[in-house]
Amino acid sequence: MPEGSGTPQRRVRDRIPRGLWVRMLIYGLVGHLFAGFLVFLFSLGAKG
Repeated sequence: MPEGSGTPQRRVRDRIPRGLWVRMLIYGLVGHLFAGFLVFLFSLGAKG
């Protein structure tokens, strides 16, 4: 049996797909922007 026969499949399984990374980055950025907007709204409400 060749030594590296299972390596490519295992390597693909170990890596997270690029689309998932992009989605996680976008969701993280949007979530932080939304949280910042809520903090901004609450700070405006506390002043008024």
